[in-house]
Amino acid sequence: MRAILVLSGSLVLAVLSAASATAADWCPVPVDRAQAWLKGHPLPLPPKGAIPHPMSHVHTEGTLPHMGIRDQSIAAERDWPAMLHAALAWRAGVNDKSFATARLFLLGWVDDYTPDLDPIDEANLDALIDTYAIIGDRLNADERERVSMWLRKWGWDYVASIDHAPKHGATWTNNWQSHRIKLVTMIAAATDDNALFDAARRLFRRQIEANLLPDGQVVDFAQRDALHYVVYDLEPLLRAALAARAYAGEDWYRWEAPDHASVARSVAWLTPYVTGEKTHEEFAHSKVAFDAQRAAAGVKGFTGAFDPHDAAITYWSAAAFDPKLTSIAERLDADPPAFVALCGN
Repeated sequence: MRAILVLSGSLVLAVLSAASATAADWCPVPVDRAQAWLKGHPLPLPPKGAIPHPMSHVHTEGTLPHMGIRDQSIAAERDWPAMLHAALAWRAGVNDKSFATARLFLLGWVDDYTPDLDPIDEANLDALIDTYAIIGDRLNADERERVSMWLRKWGWDYVASIDHAPKHGATWTNNWQSHRIKLVTMIAAATDDNALFDAARRLFRRQIEANLLPDGQVVDFAQRDALHYVVYDLEPLLRAALAARAYAGEDWYRWEAPDHASVARSVAWLTPYVTGEKTHEEFAHSKVAFDAQRAAAGVKGFTGAFDPHDAAITYWSAAAFDPKLTSIAERLDADPPAFVALCGN
């Protein structure tokens, strides 16, 4: 099957055949065009001789600067976009050294990191999933099996954690759950695990029913009084929907719960705030005490008006389903994300 994955930090439409993919099938862009694009949009690659810095455990969720292992985790997590950028550079035909770097970082983290199933700590590990999707066919058979098994175990462990969770616990219906579902869906597509994909579909639909309201609001907005968390909730659901559409030809973007809630309706609810028709003071009435603590600590984004530019990835993702949203996405970030320019079809 063919899968579209949205990569960490940018919209990436990575097209691959899970059964018999090659890098050329996944991104059939001429090397000269890719290299010309990269000259104007250089990817921050690891320096020559760089080595990965995997940790067996990372933790940033619920922490303030310099608390616990937050600083060490943030430093180690720089490996995640680094491996992805190296994989993208290799795919663009820069050189084989980029493949070697992506491989080194990918295997380093797979060998050392033990997923703890905290979807906020692990949200940006989608970069690792996509690195595997990009370079997996170039790995040797043992390496490919090693990474695939690690990913599948991670995905199935998430499914088990969800299925055994409290029915109405907050983090099992809010943005945390959306990030779990994103990771499960992307893993299913990247590893061509049909049973895992079936579980992802079931959990996605359950999340739409629990998390999105018929008028388009998300439960996180009522909890946090912040459009920041509307974006943070919709973005992973859109990523899951992109993977599902290409992998199985299913339209999760427009799928409606019995009360007619859908991702499409929630994007429409957000749009007036993104276009400037409406404004919102962020976190003014949040019910979560930690939001006030982060504001007091000076963490960016936890005070002041919502910045529509924070929704750029959301709207580039939604525009893949509804081209009428492209003009909004372009206003938020006129320069398309890397794989829209390099591999978009």
